[in-house]
Formats: sequence, C-alpha cells, structure tokens
Amino acid sequence: MRRGGLLTNAALWLIALFALAPLAWMVSVSLMASGEASTFPPPLLPPHPTFANFTGLFADTDMARYLVNSLVLATLATAMSLTFNVMAGYAFAKLRFAGRDRIFRLLLTALVIPAQVAMIPLFLICKALGVVDSFAGVLIPSIASVFGIFLVRQYALSIPDEMLEAARIDGASEGRIFRSIVLPTLKPILATLATFSFLGSWSDFLWPLIILNDGRKYTLPVALANLSREHVQDVELMMAGSVVTLLPVLLLFLALQRYYIAGLMAGSVKG
Repeated sequence: MRRGGLLTNAALWLIALFALAPLAWMVSVSLMASGEASTFPPPLLPPHPTFANFTGLFADTDMARYLVNSLVLATLATAMSLTFNVMAGYAFAKLRFAGRDRIFRLLLTALVIPAQVAMIPLFLICKALGVVDSFAGVLIPSIASVFGIFLVRQYALSIPDEMLEAARIDGASEGRIFRSIVLPTLKPILATLATFSFLGSWSDFLWPLIILNDGRKYTLPVALANLSREHVQDVELMMAGSVVTLLPVLLLFLALQRYYIAGLMAGSVKG
C-alpha cells in the first residue's frame, strides 16, 4: 500500500511539473534580455536577469491603462454576476412560483449552445441599445449566466426549508431572510462564483475585441494580441506582457482556493 501511495504521489508531481513548466518558462523568458530567448539552444534561465522588459512594457505602451481597464471591468462584472446570479439561483431553489421548474429546465438547455453562436444577436442588441464601443457593452454578457444560476441553485437547495419558514413565522420579510440567512449560508459558493466570474471576465478576448473599437478601452488580452503583431520578434516583451496578464488572476485563485474548492464540493451533493 505504501509503495502504491509513493507511485501515486510521484505521478502527481510529474503531472504538476508538466503543467507548471510553461508558466516557469514564461517567467524565465520575461526576465531575459532582448533576443536571448531566440538563441539555440535557448537558455532555461536568464543569464543576466533584468526587469527591462517590464519597464519598457509600461513606458512604451499603454499597458497601465489596459491593466486598469481589465481590473475595473472584471470587478464590475464579478459584482453584477454575484448580484443577479445569486438572486436568481435562490429563487429557483427556494421560492415557489408558476412554471419554476419548467423555466429552469429551459434555461439549462442554453448550456449546450456555444457562446460564440449568441455573439451576433448579442452585438445587434448592444447596437440597438447604443452601447457599442463602451464598457457597458463589454459588461452586458456578465450580468447573468445560466451556469452561475445553476451553481447557486444547486448549493441553495441545501438550505433547510424549516429555517426559512421559521424566519417567515417570526415576521421576517423575504429581503431580510435573503440578507440575514441566505447570503451567510451561501458564502462558499459566492467565493466560487466570484472566482469564475473574475477569471472569465479578465481572460475574455473575443467579446471585447468585437464590441470595442477605441484602442484606449482595450482590455489586457486584446492589447496583448495587438502588441504581439507590433513586436512579433520581441519574445521577451511578449512574455512580460503575459506575466502581467496572468499574475493578478493567479493571486486571486490562490487566495480564494480554499473557498473555491469547498463551494464546488458542497454544491455537488444536491440535485
């Protein structure tokens, strides 16, 4: 049994190293001087580490503006996603209204539709609303998602009906019940949903590319793609931009990892 455990741990370490190797290479190349990564064979570690690529990235481009754009949009998208998905998920789990289950099953069918299919009608809606080339247009798809509603609903099913009924008998309004009982109970799944929402908004490339025309409003993924076309030979600069794009979401995931996993595991036991 001990030998089997050692083999399992060794296999997991190998898989982890295989997954982390591209990230380690990205950081290593970002610290190399211009042209060093293009030599053959390329060095695994920077011979003379330098932060010139990072300073040049912010000094010669509008990377600071793009970083702020992404941070503001991802934060607003996360706040809106939590607000609307949590209310809708709780309603489908615990409130009784006509057609509740049929509407929820209809919503679930949207999970099999690729997001790219909905982008043309979504763009036409944004055009009719006059929010093309604006941050509001970027945020519209983040208001609510079927997956977010499903995630919250599955977790909210674990809230005892007796506790909600006791609060109603004591005279608590639905708003008070939602604030004082439901939200504290949903804390693990709120962290999970917040992580999903922030990561999804931060790394989204296609929708901001479609909806935005003004280069000053670009997010980091779109700006990084444009930068790669302008500096296609400067691999070290591209890796520095990738590190800047990856680092905030990596830190967020590590900070919320415990709540993220707890929310996923707890939400999977109800159906």
